Amino acid sequence: MCGIAGIYGAGNGLPADAEGRVRAMLGSIRHRGPDQFGLYLDSRTVLGSARLSIIDLGGGQQPIATADGRHWIVFNGEIFNYLELREELEREGCRFQTHTDTEVLLQLFVRQGFECLNRLNGQFAFAVFDAVADTLFLARDRLGVRPLFYCRAGGALYFGSEIKCLLAGTGEGASLDPSAVGQVFTFWGPLPGRTVFQGIEELPAGHWMRCRAGAFEIGRYWSANFDEVGSGGPPTTDDVLKEELKDLLVAATRIRLRADVPVGAYLSGGLDSSLIASVVRQYTSNHLKTFSIAFTDERFDESRFQARMAQHLGTEHEVVEATHADIGRVFPEVVWHAETPLLRTAPAPMYLLSRRVHGAGYKVVLTGEGADEFLAGYDLFKEAKVRRFWARRPDSRWRHRLLERLYPDVFHQGQAGMEYVKAFFGSGLTDTGSPDYSHAIRWRNGRRLWRFLSPEALAACGGESPATSIRPFLPARFDSWRPLQQAQYLEISFFFSQYLLSSQGDRVAMANSVEGRYPFLDIRLVEWCNRLPPRLKLKGLEEKWLLRQLGKEWLPAEIWQRTKRPYRAPIQRGFFHERAPAYVGERLSEEAVRRSGLFQPAAVSRLAAKAAAGGPLGETDEMALAGILSTQLLHYWFAQSRPAQIPIGPDDDVKICRRAIDA
Repeated sequence: MCGIAGIYGAGNGLPADAEGRVRAMLGSIRHRGPDQFGLYLDSRTVLGSARLSIIDLGGGQQPIATADGRHWIVFNGEIFNYLELREELEREGCRFQTHTDTEVLLQLFVRQGFECLNRLNGQFAFAVFDAVADTLFLARDRLGVRPLFYCRAGGALYFGSEIKCLLAGTGEGASLDPSAVGQVFTFWGPLPGRTVFQGIEELPAGHWMRCRAGAFEIGRYWSANFDEVGSGGPPTTDDVLKEELKDLLVAATRIRLRADVPVGAYLSGGLDSSLIASVVRQYTSNHLKTFSIAFTDERFDESRFQARMAQHLGTEHEVVEATHADIGRVFPEVVWHAETPLLRTAPAPMYLLSRRVHGAGYKVVLTGEGADEFLAGYDLFKEAKVRRFWARRPDSRWRHRLLERLYPDVFHQGQAGMEYVKAFFGSGLTDTGSPDYSHAIRWRNGRRLWRFLSPEALAACGGESPATSIRPFLPARFDSWRPLQQAQYLEISFFFSQYLLSSQGDRVAMANSVEGRYPFLDIRLVEWCNRLPPRLKLKGLEEKWLLRQLGKEWLPAEIWQRTKRPYRAPIQRGFFHERAPAYVGERLSEEAVRRSGLFQPAAVSRLAAKAAAGGPLGETDEMALAGILSTQLLHYWFAQSRPAQIPIGPDDDVKICRRAIDA
């Protein structure tokens, strides 16, 4: 796992100090790869790598080149099936200089071009430069586990693993894009390809980019497909499918243990991470160390279930306790690494957890992300199913009461709670043909945060509805899919990569030089799950039904029978408690809010006063508090006063490869 960076002349030549710029870029992402650094330099391109050594510790320093010196690669990620690909390439006569997956990827690319992307089972972002054809090729993994950003400045293309990396290279300031902030305040992240910074773009998940002589071409090589397998073959029983799921999950977990360093695992106390840890214990001889988050706020704490699983598995177990003060204290660091507004504080405890993992001497952890998206684990999927059932008879006195199974606390408020449910979930009830039906309530809830935006920011956002905004990103076959499949596609395309795998995944883990690996995102398992009939994912209102049948075999009853509990963290009390951090008042002050120009100072002051008074905030007010504060922090750091970045220097382990190119 690494961070990558580079500058491509794009037919206009490189800046005179290109090497120094890329050194600064690598210095800004040192946390992603502190073990080794590398540079490739010629008159048209500079490639850089900051390496976190996991495979071939002694021989895998990047950049890596082909034997003839024509192709050069810098690579961030893991190709988990690299051993199988290497054997295939060796049978074709290929000879290797290292034992890395990086060199396997390079050789595969040289032989197959961008078609090689369909052969990869992994999580990655990489750049390959062809020094003869003067062509730069960039690509990102199917689901967007690993990030890749780019911008153009002075006629050159800059690319890197993080936005701060690009800014360190261009030396230019950053301005927040109000329309992209509005997207975050609707969808929880910018729409694919966007960032919240003007002039900086992200290569979307499942895409590649080819650059040559100033021409840029972007293509998509993968998209989630929910077309089900035809019924022409013999009938398949639920038990057979359960065994197939077991085999795929075991294979996906075992292949992610390939490393020359120890591999740990996160243990949340829920079904998904418990199953992953169980696979390691039952199907490998690996020593397993597990890590969990405990909260002092009992509303969010699941430590009892974590301890039960650790005891059941007999793992060496460490717990990170997150207090309100801890969350508030590290939130600015989390925002600095996330590089986007956050509507939740949930990434903060994950940041604390990865710091503990790093402190324990681990570079790699397995996690359970992906099961909820691909096997329908979220309440949102159940909520949409109930609403569609209710919409068939909108005047029914009883159908809406099925929502009590999802939100019992609201119904316990008596008639007032009942009326709230009918009004809140009944809005747009019969618009079942809308492409965003499953997500309309969440996105409408997010849009309520727009009331804090300044008139100028609102004007930049425009008045386009969420359904209209997402339509260009939907595949032609979207309308033919079943409702659950449509909901899953929206979740994967507009939330998973942009928020969950980024702010709550890659960015808070790599901030502490820790690589997360996700067995449920194995491409074999993902595509198998996508072909699975919806009834085996969401049976009635029981989420992840088929996965639970597997849980019956491996887990204690109190674990596999648990209803899905969303991972969340305290918001209000993290910022307003007995010793509230000073930055909260500074960044929410009327002067600071006026300086950013994104929010209405008076509205923000009223929200801050309400939060400071100690009374409970509603969900949207808590989201607004986190969203506004994180946006204000971004403006302060990136647009107002960027912290100085320390370039890599003579004390670092740096590999330098120079190639003379005739002008």
